[in-house]
Amino acid sequence: MLWQPALPESYTRATPADLARAIAARRAELGSKLLILGHHYQTDQVIAHADITGDSLKLSQAAAERIAASGAKFVIFLGVHFMAETADMLTPDSVAVILPDLSAGCSMADMADYDEAVAAWEALTGELKKQKFKGRIIPVTYINSSAAIKAFVGERGGAVCTSSNAASVLQWALAGGEQPLKAGESVKVLFLPDQHLGRNTAAQLGMDVTTATALYDPRRTAKGEALGGMTATQLKAAQVLLWAGHCSVHKLFRPEHCRQIREDEAARKVPVAERTTILVHPECAKEVVDLADLAGSTEFIIRTIAQAKPGSSWAVGTETHLVNRLTASAAARGVKVRILSDCQCLCTTMYRIDQPHLLWVLDNLAQGKVVNRITVHPEARRLALLALERMLKLSAGKQAPAVKDSTRFPEPVSVD
Repeated sequence: MLWQPALPESYTRATPADLARAIAARRAELGSKLLILGHHYQTDQVIAHADITGDSLKLSQAAAERIAASGAKFVIFLGVHFMAETADMLTPDSVAVILPDLSAGCSMADMADYDEAVAAWEALTGELKKQKFKGRIIPVTYINSSAAIKAFVGERGGAVCTSSNAASVLQWALAGGEQPLKAGESVKVLFLPDQHLGRNTAAQLGMDVTTATALYDPRRTAKGEALGGMTATQLKAAQVLLWAGHCSVHKLFRPEHCRQIREDEAARKVPVAERTTILVHPECAKEVVDLADLAGSTEFIIRTIAQAKPGSSWAVGTETHLVNRLTASAAARGVKVRILSDCQCLCTTMYRIDQPHLLWVLDNLAQGKVVNRITVHPEARRLALLALERMLKLSAGKQAPAVKDSTRFPEPVSVD
């Protein structure tokens, strides 16, 4: 996490209404030179100022398109650090990408460190060499990762994935990636940094995750355990090597939350056709996804609720600010939406982006000063873009083969 200096009291003591008016005035002053991107997990007060809303990759791609059309010079990303890095990689060098609060990181992205990934690669490939493994490891990283990890993956022939297309990217990697498998050759995939998306995707493809996946935990390596805690036998048997990372928001949803809904409805003798549909993000633990009715990306969750029939009831397992907005919009159509857990399931690092910080960066821009600019080293950018481009090329191609239980993970090649 980067250090963010404290703001002057004029920002922290201002009322939300005064801040909103000042932000609107600065935006009007900067005009077409400015583009503000807002992630779905932001608060209502912040998201209200966004020109475009969406998930991380979608926002960066939209920014690149909008900049080409408008000639914007400044992009303010109302998100977290890895998202701003992606925007910097996908926009021209002449465009300054700004993160209002430098301490807005991502706990999941921070769980995969570049040096730890290199150490893991050396340990895993070294052990497989001892085992006379005839094949390769191909790395895949979730978009929720640092530019350094994307570069690590790009340099080693791997690709980025999103929660929408993880199945397609994993299939691509298991088939040899950019180098089709030779006779007698096999592939193991190192999936970073979210173990849950990796495990759920492996299960979606029909794998028995108890044997076909193995967990590499860099914390256990640091304590002296070889292979991140997995055994040589587990490594030999596994097809997908999962990095021990997770989303701090989605880990808060538990199997008992799903069971409680079913038990309550059974006690009230609610007809099956009228029962609550449980809809979760695949960053949730497999035990939760297995009990849910549907699982999919943030964009899928939004579209599913938008298309829900009046009178239907939904329990959604994702970030609370998004669920609150879905609840309010769905209520107007007679659709009942609630969050799956009553706990405070919010992204605390995303929450660091607020109106005072947004106004502060805007005031500096109006004075000709760029603060909190996020830049990716040119070589890291080159390698990371290789990983991104492999995913985008795959997504632009033909549909992936059918996968087991595809209703749980819709749109296998869409980009969210």
